[in-house]
Amino acid sequence: MTDDNSELNKVSLRRRMIMQGAPALVAAAGMAAMAKPALADMGKNGPLPAHKKWQLVFVNHVTTNPFFVATQYGIQDACDYFGCGYQWTGSETAVVGEMVNAMDAAIAAKADAIGVCIVDPTAFNEPTARALQAGIPVFAYNADAPANSGNKRLAYIGQDLFNSGFQMGNRIVDLVGSGHVGLFIATPGQLNIQPRIDGAIAAIKASGKPITYDSIASGATLDEELPKIKAYYLGNQSVKGMFAVDAGSTQCVGQVIKESGLRAKGIYGGGFDLVPRTLEYIDQGVLDFSIDQQPYLQGFYTVMEMVMFLSSGGLVGPADINTGLKFVTKASVAPYLSTKTRFEGDSTVQQVVPRSGAI
Repeated sequence: MTDDNSELNKVSLRRRMIMQGAPALVAAAGMAAMAKPALADMGKNGPLPAHKKWQLVFVNHVTTNPFFVATQYGIQDACDYFGCGYQWTGSETAVVGEMVNAMDAAIAAKADAIGVCIVDPTAFNEPTARALQAGIPVFAYNADAPANSGNKRLAYIGQDLFNSGFQMGNRIVDLVGSGHVGLFIATPGQLNIQPRIDGAIAAIKASGKPITYDSIASGATLDEELPKIKAYYLGNQSVKGMFAVDAGSTQCVGQVIKESGLRAKGIYGGGFDLVPRTLEYIDQGVLDFSIDQQPYLQGFYTVMEMVMFLSSGGLVGPADINTGLKFVTKASVAPYLSTKTRFEGDSTVQQVVPRSGAI
């Protein structure tokens, strides 16, 4: 097992330029160089007694997606603090078989702990069971197995996905009131986003309001999402709103609304995650909201739970952690635009961010 962060250097330039702009390319390219070597002897320099340099493996479904830059910063910072090394691996395009292969490799290499985005209801059950049998703790982050799936992961660290979708559905009801809306999901069935659209639909139905909806598969890349969302609007020009449950589709909803002048027609829009273009659309009044799930914490807290489990012989942790739900709107977007931080994945600099005024 090596402390191998080489996946950071394989980021798709085209996707990152679209999603985050040129400054983020510089940030991503410098991530591996900026990560300080973790200390193996934390008895001298950190919160724990001396220990081996634990090797942690994070299996991800979209390893080069800019959303997870902040997650990787959280992993790096926690590994520096606790004296660990890590590997970032999995699939670039949500191929479950590639993710399972990455888990198999981590088990064979005797990783000290594994974190995995459980984006399929059953595919990760067997490798999780084998890892646990081998004494390797497994934690889910960002996406979790359904309660009835039989997966034995020790804990889930991430957003309460169904509830976040339900809260979005409530916001849609408040904005639209009545009429037809389009709900976009990149990859139907994928467990990091399917619960959100399920929650949104449940909230719309529970409201009793005369709101109808379409659920549209937009695709896993921006090249797919943008033309599908444009085509949907052209075929449904009486729509009252367009909303998405993933970062790429949310950005593309904003782009379609802006380029087609749909705000002037009273069409609402919103979605998930805080990629820079989405934040700009919120600031411009193009999108009404986006929901933050705090990806940095999904990395940092997962390392923290791994380390607590390893250092205590399994006595401390594991515990499910909800990394939160925060609506970002035009009234609250300014600090996200004016501050570049590792916490949001758009700066390499470790810093304390000052704030003032009432909370």
